[in-house]
Amino acid sequence: MVKKLTPQARDQFFADHPHWAPLDDRDAAKREILCDDFNQAFGLMTRIALYADKHDHHPEWFNVYNRVEITLTTHDAGGLSERDVAMAHFIDSLIG
Repeated sequence: MVKKLTPQARDQFFADHPHWAPLDDRDAAKREILCDDFNQAFGLMTRIALYADKHDHHPEWFNVYNRVEITLTTHDAGGLSERDVAMAHFIDSLIG
């Protein structure tokens, strides 16, 4: 079973990933990404989906035209876990 991040590890996550913001209503992290157009947004989502499927960890997301909103949390752990840290690192490596 995947374990939820400790409070210290959670604080470190947000320090290491400044583009991600904590949610007020649950233990999760959110990032909004603006792309040049829908094609770029869809390409980004496709790359993330391939990674997510390979690692059996799928983000919650929402897309309208060039905007992609991604929420990371591990439902089995009841909040952020090392899986989310790895996913955020991968996403950040794609877009900076």
